[in-house]
Amino acid sequence: MDLFRGAFLAGLFLIMGFTPASAQDVTLSSRDGTVTISGTLLGFDGEFYRVDTLYGELTLDGSGVNCEGPGCPNLVNFVASVTFSGAATMGDVLMPALISAFARRSGLALNREDIDATHFNYVFSDKTGGNDVGRFSFHLSNTDEGFADLLANEADIVLSLREVRPTESKRAKEAGMGNLLARGRARVIALDALVAITALDNPVQAITTPDLARVLAGEIDNWQGLGGPDAPISVHLRDAKSGLGQAAEDRLLRPLNLSLSASATRHTTDAALAAAVANDPFSIGVASHAKTANTAVLVLSGDCGFALAPTRRTIKTEDYPLTSPMFLYLPARRLPKLAREFLVYTRSRSAQLVIRRAGFVDQSPEDIAINDQGSRFANAIARAGSEVSLGDLKRMVQVLDTRKRLSTTFRFNAGSAVLDAQSRSNVAHLAHDLEAGYYEGRELLFVGFSDGDGPAGPNRTISARRARAVRDAVIAAAVTANLDNITLGTDAFGEALPMACDDSAWGRQVNRRVEVWLR
Repeated sequence: MDLFRGAFLAGLFLIMGFTPASAQDVTLSSRDGTVTISGTLLGFDGEFYRVDTLYGELTLDGSGVNCEGPGCPNLVNFVASVTFSGAATMGDVLMPALISAFARRSGLALNREDIDATHFNYVFSDKTGGNDVGRFSFHLSNTDEGFADLLANEADIVLSLREVRPTESKRAKEAGMGNLLARGRARVIALDALVAITALDNPVQAITTPDLARVLAGEIDNWQGLGGPDAPISVHLRDAKSGLGQAAEDRLLRPLNLSLSASATRHTTDAALAAAVANDPFSIGVASHAKTANTAVLVLSGDCGFALAPTRRTIKTEDYPLTSPMFLYLPARRLPKLAREFLVYTRSRSAQLVIRRAGFVDQSPEDIAINDQGSRFANAIARAGSEVSLGDLKRMVQVLDTRKRLSTTFRFNAGSAVLDAQSRSNVAHLAHDLEAGYYEGRELLFVGFSDGDGPAGPNRTISARRARAVRDAVIAAAVTANLDNITLGTDAFGEALPMACDDSAWGRQVNRRVEVWLR
């Protein structure tokens, strides 16, 4: 009786997804037969039943009940089913690569079933018995459609190239799917970036971020305005429902209160966008870093002389200002064990190698020696303001000279002390590595930096406070880590080491950061 009541109470917070057409009547009884619940079976994950009853929607532990009725699943030959829906940019190459590697690592056979151009299944089977044990189904379209499928209970996991919209999060909460903005509901699986591309023979090689926004808005419509030939600029962008297209508008146009030019050409695929730009010498497009094909990628520059190219390292550290995380969004419901194991695998070191081989940027931390950091320290001297003294620069070099920079960097949402999406993922990854003992006997120094707006003293104070906040967040997330043999310190240098020009919101956001230095 107590066991059944415990399972009954679990229904207050464990919710599973299902496809409405699969719902059938069932009766669940406690093992001693004294308590019986009847209703419509909404889902079963191999361990828990989800049932729509007179008492509402309940999730019951299968180990404590017997199931009777036409909807009862086959407990012996259970097949775990999960549906992914959303961005084709993620589903075309990245997810298949990860699923294939996961199957090999788990000792499972894998077979792909193509249904049509946008639907396919991956079927996992036991190599010894040949029995199917899991099915990952995919519907590839765009980020908007992924969230729509989730809200319609036609998907379990969303493939997204942007953060969830407030309206989508509100509707998900109203539908009983929990808060998609809460911790654990979103996972950054890999990193991409928005990049400006041109035809290979276009002479323009760099553009400022504000100018790129004005090009998209049509305020700059001739290449002469960018130092190029006297020729009109044709603008290309992904379609309005794609996460890539939406991210470009959100990240570039919205901060300047601009709107996309009515003459811009929208494309439904990354390949079509890159091909259109490659074939037009006077075109410019905003594309995925992983899908630039036969085009030239422009460097983002600033009036102060800084230039940032989108490389694997600058994207991973978010030094490149238009880094774009690739998300998996999960509602607050229990997924089958096979799916949970897959999600755990995606954060492993071996999965990061698969992500890199698939053409995307992984999140595995890298040590960057001080001599391998390009012109950062030369720029620090050249761009030091009147309030940054030689003594400040000397102390910074003395502190950092014996250490290596970790590629794991933490940045904040614009105008906020809240970590951005990639940085929240970095907290989880660094905490996982601390728990795994990767930094046993090492010293990690969380170092805060700021932009150059305002007096230098308060900027140092703010950057020090942020460094402590990030360190504390990592410690709080590393629940099982043994920190006795790890030193986790903080320091701050304010505006002494700028990464970009402070002449734009994008540059200032890049400069406000917490780095991790290791020895």
